[in-house]
Amino acid sequence: MTIQQISSFAAGEWIAPGAGARNIASAVTGEVIATAGNNALDVQGMLDHARNVGGPALRKMTFHQRAKMLKALSVHLGKHKQAMYDLSFNTGATQADHLIDIDGGIGTMFVFASKGRREMPDGHVYLDGEVEQLSRNGTFLGQHICTPLKGVAIHINAFNFPVWGMLEKLAPTLLAGVPAIVKPATNSCYVTELCVRLMLESGILPNGALQLVSGGLGDMLDRLTMQDVVSFTGSADTALKLRANPVILENSVRFVAEQDSLNCSVLGPDAAPGTPEFDLFVKEVQREMTTKAGQKCTAIRRIIAPEPHVQAVIEALSARLAKTTIGDPKLETTRMGALVSASQKRDVLEKAAIIGHEAECVFGNPDDFVVDGADADKGAFLPPMLFHCSDPDAAQRVHDTEAFGPVSTIMGYRDADHAIELANRGQGSLVASVITHDADVARKFVMGAGAYHGRLYFNNRDSMKESTGHGSPLPHMVHGGPGRAGGGEEMGGVRGVMHYMQRTAIQGSPDILTAIGERWVPGAAEVSAPAHPFTRRYHDLAIGETIHTAPRTVTMEDIEHFAEFTGDTFYAHMDQAAAERNPFFPGRVAHGYLLLSFAAGLFVEPNEGPVLANTGLDNLRFMKPVEAGDSIKVRLTVKKKTRRNDEYGEVRWHVTLTQQDDEPVAEYELLTMVAY
Repeated sequence: MTIQQISSFAAGEWIAPGAGARNIASAVTGEVIATAGNNALDVQGMLDHARNVGGPALRKMTFHQRAKMLKALSVHLGKHKQAMYDLSFNTGATQADHLIDIDGGIGTMFVFASKGRREMPDGHVYLDGEVEQLSRNGTFLGQHICTPLKGVAIHINAFNFPVWGMLEKLAPTLLAGVPAIVKPATNSCYVTELCVRLMLESGILPNGALQLVSGGLGDMLDRLTMQDVVSFTGSADTALKLRANPVILENSVRFVAEQDSLNCSVLGPDAAPGTPEFDLFVKEVQREMTTKAGQKCTAIRRIIAPEPHVQAVIEALSARLAKTTIGDPKLETTRMGALVSASQKRDVLEKAAIIGHEAECVFGNPDDFVVDGADADKGAFLPPMLFHCSDPDAAQRVHDTEAFGPVSTIMGYRDADHAIELANRGQGSLVASVITHDADVARKFVMGAGAYHGRLYFNNRDSMKESTGHGSPLPHMVHGGPGRAGGGEEMGGVRGVMHYMQRTAIQGSPDILTAIGERWVPGAAEVSAPAHPFTRRYHDLAIGETIHTAPRTVTMEDIEHFAEFTGDTFYAHMDQAAAERNPFFPGRVAHGYLLLSFAAGLFVEPNEGPVLANTGLDNLRFMKPVEAGDSIKVRLTVKKKTRRNDEYGEVRWHVTLTQQDDEPVAEYELLTMVAY
């Protein structure tokens, strides 16, 4: 058998294993399949390459250009999934596990690409929140912005997800405009290396945007600055050692940690045997115990059920676990493969023995189980093991010891408050699930347990067909948790991008804020349009370009016709006496939507032109009522431009309606698609 030489990619060159390299064994056969590591890596050269080459190249790109880059990477990796599948079998992962790791990682990158295009500007500065008025007349304003850090992100990943674990960190990092140095766990780094090779060989990434360390980091963490970020996934013990690095502490280096945790799943008090929720609960626990052989940071470690139903859960869960076929992950019949290594198997058995001091093993014997198509002794195989703790209040180890494999402990609770207390005994988790059809139970758990868990997953008969599962972190939602879980938050859409950017409060005049954010701020200078803006193409329009319309008088006939035509005969428009009794109105007033219609009539250019469609109206508010006899006029200003493709872009217009005395009547933002 040819032993793979797993290289690092440093400062634009592939570096083969050298001094300090270690062997990597197949999780299935126990045979050495690869070697990785090189103590001679020039870590300072890697940092310099990222900071001086990769960072500037990424920061030249807009958020949308970086989002397109992520999409292109996703498409490219999707064409080469099979090669990663074939290699990943050696980690002990089944084909179903590959779909979570490899397909899931690619899908996560797709989501960030989409969010970058839809939720971030086609520019270099991200505006975080709305403008704050800091002065009476609006000449001095404030705005929070975010810009990319000028350092490098060090990603230290765990062994269990060699592709997803990398891509879920890499996507928001690159979208932010920060280069990354990826350090996967050595046991499965050969899969990560292939994924990195595929991305680099695609030519999609700028030089210096991505580097790889296969093996140890050396003293890289000792060379970090306040502009760098460390993002870590792994054990709480390792996180503590890394976080305590004097350089990280002295320079306040950002440290994002996603650690192991004692996640739990709670069977609601309403979910008795025979209900859809009971069956769902058992199915989810079985899936989380066996997927990736239980090697998931989100796996269910503690099963919390009403005391009267504990035995029923044990019996139902044992029956499902007994049907789990353990074997060579390449076999289509295999439902659970091996742990990643023999050392991981030993660790799980040691931790299971600790749990066994406080709980009885009611299913699974590591000394007597069947493995299909492989040797149980040579491979890192274990059966699923279910423990029962009869006194969870007195127990300690079941609440603080995680066997990172197919091991879980069931315990009973007396009432909802007791269940919440047990759930919180884990001192911080990535996820807790509650299977209940009772909305009041769900709310009680949010108020009682929310502070202890990064994600609360509720499921029942209404959502079970479309739910993604207890153990599935989604790129749209934050992934992390307090306390033992590390106190960090990954993914979460644009929230995850913020870890790699600096939030800065800027203060100044409307013109200054407009120039910085490339978004017109009321009070900033208006640009005179050389022609009606609806006759001008997307690339010709300037931020701040404005027209002021002629006034139009609103008559009582207008109000009554609109009421009859639309059916909106609300008393404030039709009944003088009733309207006068309303503290908000002086008498009969014009419909708000009548005013919007008149506004459109005042500023719209009716002839065919580059404006393709009106796609929405945001932030509408009415400030002052309009009576018959009042006149209104409109100011229409180009607020923001966002290119969508080579054919058209979105133009966001700021629209202000004022009365004859120049008092504002209404304000909103109009969205149109305009030909490029």
